[in-house]
Amino acid sequence: MGSIKLEAVEKWFGDLQVIKGIDLEINDGEMVIFVGPSGCGKSTLLRMISGLEETSRGKILLDGKDVTDKIPSERELSMVFQSYALYPHMSVRENVGFGLKTAGESKAQVDAKVAKAAEVLELDPYLDRRPKALSGGQRQRVAIGRAIVREPKGFLFDEPLSNLDASLRVQMRFEIAKLHDNLKTTMIYVTHDQVEAMTLADRIVVLKDGKIMQIGTPRELYETPDNLFVAQFIGSPKMNIMPCKSEGDSYVLPGHGSAKHGQTRDMSSVSRLGIRPEHIQLTDPVDGICSGDVEISEYLGSDTFLYVNCGALGIVTMMARSNDISPDLKGQKVGLKFAADHLHFFGDDDLSIRLP
Repeated sequence: MGSIKLEAVEKWFGDLQVIKGIDLEINDGEMVIFVGPSGCGKSTLLRMISGLEETSRGKILLDGKDVTDKIPSERELSMVFQSYALYPHMSVRENVGFGLKTAGESKAQVDAKVAKAAEVLELDPYLDRRPKALSGGQRQRVAIGRAIVREPKGFLFDEPLSNLDASLRVQMRFEIAKLHDNLKTTMIYVTHDQVEAMTLADRIVVLKDGKIMQIGTPRELYETPDNLFVAQFIGSPKMNIMPCKSEGDSYVLPGHGSAKHGQTRDMSSVSRLGIRPEHIQLTDPVDGICSGDVEISEYLGSDTFLYVNCGALGIVTMMARSNDISPDLKGQKVGLKFAADHLHFFGDDDLSIRLP
């Protein structure tokens, strides 16, 4: 079992509060990812769960037992850091088994657990190598192996892939996803990379200024963000946001056009509209809800991104995404139509105004 529960958890550094009353339940075997901008508190929260940071207020429970005041070694959790922190003079085998050896386990026990971890992580060919003879991805697998052999109730990953290049990050995301499927152990993973979050997580916790902005599956956060921050943080490229007001059953872009939102209820609190790039259709300038000049065209093979300068009243640059846009539209005037069933509306308080 490896369920983790946080109850009104706070962290203070003197007069500065960096974690502001977090309540969170993580189910046994779940992969939960903390994301947010730099300084939002995601790594601090992870270190509090591990016991490396003291909890100022609130409780941390592991399988229903209060571990708030327990030291890291008593929490039955293993942490994988951004830095591999491998011993350069030891082989892979010795690095993976070092913690077990210092804990007094027999050579037979250490060898068996190291062999099992090496099989899971496909490290068998490298067991007698030293870290300097390994790639970055292989070194990170060794660091993960060192955590696996402890047979913890949960794994805590603190931006483990940030030191790797782009191709290795893709490979290691696949390795970590396989590891979670094989071990079925609770994992909490901190990253600033939303692609990692979207591809790995069962649920994502979006943090800002020490508070939870939203918790949900990747699809829930992408399709139904609770607020403007989540709407723009989740998704690459990010959601287009523009000034908007509602009149009757239509929405109006000041200085541009209007279109139906189909709502009969009161929408007077609407102040902004959001639309994701893939939900924008290019059309003739006179037929779009807004129009502008294509400033940049990015052809990426499977997709083309167009940056359209719409120019008026705060609608500066809109991004459209498609797999069938001509890549040679730079400098041309185009119209933009928005898919009616993919509109997002927000009020002055930045909260989402849900459409039924």
